[in-house]
Amino acid sequence: MTRLETIIAVKDVAKSSKWYQDFLNLKSNHGGYSFEMLANENETVILCLHKWDEHDHPTMKDPSIEVGNGLILYFRVSDLKEVWERATKLSLDYEQEPHLNENSGQQQFSLRDLDGYYLMISE
Repeated sequence: MTRLETIIAVKDVAKSSKWYQDFLNLKSNHGGYSFEMLANENETVILCLHKWDEHDHPTMKDPSIEVGNGLILYFRVSDLKEVWERATKLSLDYEQEPHLNENSGQQQFSLRDLDGYYLMISE
């Protein structure tokens, strides 16, 4: 089996962890100042958060560069309406409201997280 566990560099691991937990109903599987693993209800790791310039990783050293260039964090959810309602309840700034993606035939919306990463949420 091969599975991707995406790690993104963030300014504040605890704050970003709470943001993703509140928005996507994920839970902490690690916790800490410099690294976090966020999992779904089945204990599958969905996203990892890593503090900028910790542990000497070459692509996570310079927080002054534009984050997310060439990257879309694409989340498939089982209840798009529920996730959208959480986004509005949390007053998250969105890039696009729920709409039909003509290419995929799926409903989706998009927003940015606390560090500026572009998220696409699709049914």
